[in-house]
Amino acid sequence: MSSHHIIRDDQEPALIIANGEACSMELLGQLLEWSPLVIVLDSAIHRVLDLGIKVDVLLGDFDRNLDTEAIKAKQYPLEVVYTPDQEKHDLEKAFDYLVEKGFKAANVVWATGRRADHTMTNITNITRFRDSLKIVLLDDYSKIYLLPKRFEKWYAKATPISLIPIGVVEGIITDGLKYNLANESLTLGYRTGSSNEAAEDGFVKITYEKGDLLMMECND
Repeated sequence: MSSHHIIRDDQEPALIIANGEACSMELLGQLLEWSPLVIVLDSAIHRVLDLGIKVDVLLGDFDRNLDTEAIKAKQYPLEVVYTPDQEKHDLEKAFDYLVEKGFKAANVVWATGRRADHTMTNITNITRFRDSLKIVLLDDYSKIYLLPKRFEKWYAKATPISLIPIGVVEGIITDGLKYNLANESLTLGYRTGSSNEAAEDGFVKITYEKGDLLMMECND
């Protein structure tokens, strides 16, 4: 696998490769094909280079003593972005970078699996970018993203759908799910909307009034 940059329009999302469990080459290849920019976190760079992927941006605090000059020689042109801020994790810094560069959307792979603390942080921190960046986390089993306050999408019957609140989410109304919610609340750790599904072929509609609600489209 080598190149990417087959761009359809300016709305194509950038691709961020983190350092969790690797996804399938099929999924990675699909995302690379349409990504105008590929960012790799410094902790994953050698795993990525071993796959022969062309990288545009290498980002991180470089606490692993990477030989950036040798990497740049193999990946020219390559932008190396040093982000020493210890108050943020590297994936969050990558989101900040994209916002600064004017990107509106990002796909993220290798952000789940392996260390549980990293997985939880990677998933929950997408909420702070609600107003600046549309973020989708993907692996071979899940597609995770923050729902807007008004959401509508067509699903096939029995498609697994989970609604996971970050903190407390209030005023949730759903239509088209097997187990619908009628102006109800979900609270992380107490009551979530896990393992629901589309009732029939057709549109699922979700609205909520307050909080941050994640959609998880999952498969076994």
